[in-house]
Amino acid sequence: MMFFVKGKMKKTNTARNIVLVLHDIRSTHNVGSIFRTADAIGVSKIILSSITPAPLDRFSRPSREIAKTALGAEKNIPWQQVKNITTYLRQFKKENYYVVAVEQSPKSIDYKKLRSKKKMVFILGNEVSGLPSRILALSDVTIAIPMHGKKESLNVSVAAGITLFRTLDII
Repeated sequence: MMFFVKGKMKKTNTARNIVLVLHDIRSTHNVGSIFRTADAIGVSKIILSSITPAPLDRFSRPSREIAKTALGAEKNIPWQQVKNITTYLRQFKKENYYVVAVEQSPKSIDYKKLRSKKKMVFILGNEVSGLPSRILALSDVTIAIPMHGKKESLNVSVAAGITLFRTLDII
């Protein structure tokens, strides 16, 4: 988070009660980019579920592809890799987190209508197929970015940045 003091920008290292869930995201470059954006926003944790690649492989070696786009942010944010996310989503709900799915669906509301809560989980899904219905069912709300051009969607890392900065009142 940034703030101004007598004309100079200062950085704070205050993590928010914001968790990102990256579910079935295939691209290491998208994962790295989301880590970098998450660091800028002050996300407290990232959960990588299903096939989403992690900053370290199973032998604890760094992923060069993630590191290339994360530029060190993958070392600043606690992360966890899980196979099945539904148990974690249920636990977050018990802990009074507001669970937000970022997905285009008939039930989606405009992302600009979502207001920041004290504790939030944002779920982002696969670049092509999106989030499965079982995950959408566990969400408190589904939000989408309205598309005005001919393309139906944005890159997942771009959508993450737009959604998080706007929702958390950073812009």
